[in-house]
Amino acid sequence: MRNGSIPGARGRVRPMTLFGGPVLHAPCEEVTDFGPELASLVEDMFATMYAAQGVGLAANQVGERLRVFVYDCPDDEEVRHVGHVVNPRLVEAGGVVLRGPEGCLSLPGLEAGTERYDEAVVEGFTVDGEPVRVRGTGFFARCLQHECDHLEGRVYVDRLTGWRRWRVVRRAARAPWGR
Repeated sequence: MRNGSIPGARGRVRPMTLFGGPVLHAPCEEVTDFGPELASLVEDMFATMYAAQGVGLAANQVGERLRVFVYDCPDDEEVRHVGHVVNPRLVEAGGVVLRGPEGCLSLPGLEAGTERYDEAVVEGFTVDGEPVRVRGTGFFARCLQHECDHLEGRVYVDRLTGWRRWRVVRRAARAPWGR
């Protein structure tokens, strides 16, 4: 992406992979080609995330098994964070563990109280192969952890236990998109 361009402005909205889709439940592969196809994927991911009114999106949510995610997410102080990370690694997750409402574009309309740390640091690369380090607190830390989970083949439901898990899985099975 060029400096100053609006993320997703040149992208196309892709179909969303929904809960239960095999690509959501398998670890993603490292990106090795930092060329125009990767830049196009990132643009498409931003366009798709904005169309779905989300704050983050992983590549496997649009059917690509690549280690890439995009975000446009506020932290708890309402500071907006916009960017992308290629081959991200969650290098720090700490602070206080908080249970807060968490949803996912791959489970539209559903959410559940999910435990996450309130601080997170992710390291990786830009589409141009430049190193990047992203630090998040509060809601943005939750977003970073959520997207990193996606790239490992996990969804937030996998972090739930007991009745919270049962309720989300049951509602997903009954949702119009889950049939």
